[in-house]
Amino acid sequence: MTPALFLVGSGELDAGQVVVSGPEGRHAAVVRRIREGETVDLADGRGRRARCTVTGVDGERIVCRVEERRDEPAPRPRLTVVQALPKGDRGELAVEMMTEAGVDALVPWAAQRCVTRWKGARAAKSLDKWRATAREAAKQARRARLPEVADPAATGAVADLLAAADLGVVLHEDGARRLAEIALPEGGNAEIVLVVGPEGGFSDTELDAFTEAGAVRALLGPTVLRTSTAGVAALSVLQARTGRW
Repeated sequence: MTPALFLVGSGELDAGQVVVSGPEGRHAAVVRRIREGETVDLADGRGRRARCTVTGVDGERIVCRVEERRDEPAPRPRLTVVQALPKGDRGELAVEMMTEAGVDALVPWAAQRCVTRWKGARAAKSLDKWRATAREAAKQARRARLPEVADPAATGAVADLLAAADLGVVLHEDGARRLAEIALPEGGNAEIVLVVGPEGGFSDTELDAFTEAGAVRALLGPTVLRTSTAGVAALSVLQARTGRW
């Protein structure tokens, strides 16, 4: 069984012994009930992973002896998903599933037809929820690298992302080709940006802006998926096609 993974601060894995305390230590000692002698993985969220033996459990912290370290390179090509804001808690569901599926970056997008609106204090709270969800999902998936969850982007900023990418894809039921068929960029440093629209669909203005930025429209399959599940389905296709899976 794959060892449980816990996150620590940058630089802590340089030492031969690491004490995991605070909320992460409580989760290890109290929630997961990690015990002395068990093997765990510690990661800094930036690609460094350490295989450790637990040498002590003290209340709400665990003491770990580092047995092995390794630095895991960032997967390539880089996969970024621009996610239109879903209703209710479907946003956290989308973030959780896409993080487990290996997304590298997530960009919240307030599309014109989004029912949900992030404004004022709600925007900061909602963004914090997305980031916390990504962190916990990354731990569940045993990821040594946390996905970046960017600040909310307007349509113009999304168009800029698409223009700068090696391949920009808008998931749309009117796409001429399926995502499984479109040509993928070559080269080790390529970036693919996917845009997932809102429940109400894209506006003509948004589609025109994305087309002008060089994005292609792609169809996932014969069915129309919810905005909260389309991203993870598309990521699964690309993970297999690019050899990341």
